[in-house]
Amino acid sequence: MIPFQYHRATSAQDATATAAQHPGAAFLGAGTNLVDHMKLGIASPDLLIDVSRLPLTDIDELPDGGLRIGAAVRNSDLAAHPLVRTRYPALSRALLSGASGQLRNLATTGGNLLQRTRCPYFQDVTTPCNKRTPGSGCSAIGGYVRYHAILGASQHCVATHPSDMAVAMTMLDARVVCEDVEGQRRIALTDFYRLPGDRPDLDTVLSHGQLITAVELPAPADGAHSTYRKVRDRASYAFALVSVAAELAFREGSAELASVRIALGGVAHKPWRATRAEAVLQGAPADTEVLERAAQAELADAAPLEGNEFKVEMAQRALVATLRSLTEEAQR
Repeated sequence: MIPFQYHRATSAQDATATAAQHPGAAFLGAGTNLVDHMKLGIASPDLLIDVSRLPLTDIDELPDGGLRIGAAVRNSDLAAHPLVRTRYPALSRALLSGASGQLRNLATTGGNLLQRTRCPYFQDVTTPCNKRTPGSGCSAIGGYVRYHAILGASQHCVATHPSDMAVAMTMLDARVVCEDVEGQRRIALTDFYRLPGDRPDLDTVLSHGQLITAVELPAPADGAHSTYRKVRDRASYAFALVSVAAELAFREGSAELASVRIALGGVAHKPWRATRAEAVLQGAPADTEVLERAAQAELADAAPLEGNEFKVEMAQRALVATLRSLTEEAQR
């Protein structure tokens, strides 16, 4: 038994002030990731600050038509919310494709964003892992890499981010609202996650003691159609080999795209915003030639490992199929 202290936070300010005084503290929400890591010996906080009872469970419409989602909103509740289902179907579908019903009933929005990689070497404390123990090496390189990165990796880490929800939120230009003893700040989700570089142990730009309190989504584009497609080894309770979150809107009376937003999952250390594909598609007709050119542009710099080369073509095909499906939906 590894001993630790427990503190039930009475407010976000209490939580962040307590964390600031304890370098070894960790925030505890639902615990669906942290508790597992404590059992495995990956994490060993000396103080757990329970934030699960803070009033962060509201989903509110913003004046601009966007949405503010409290950090403690359960994944199941978020997926089922009427405004999410009607305005952000990609987000609802992403949430429902993740984990199991039991976990979705417990897992929170903030915790989902902060979940760590499911790389088997990260979760096995008997193997070297730079993400778990910086400088120890990366066992995945030269090992089992079916689920590993083909974009943005480094010689220090080839792990992928596991969240489905975060991929959809990245596509939707979400902002993370966080708080610490110095006050509140907002971080674009595209800037929230880090690529591994030489510090794969740092998943996000958050510093110790910063607490996620909400996520804000801007209003969808006029006439937008969005979806989430997940390619995996089995139909449920499996992480993505490749996933695509996309939103398209066409110019009125035209076959040309007025706006396009795309993010990929299962391919990088963070949800991967497909800016190259977006640049090809913006203002262009969504025909097969353009869609394929956009997918090829996005994966042009892919660097697969021996054992996951198939993911490059899989990502291209999934992207084209997703965009074609949205185009057909918009034209009906």
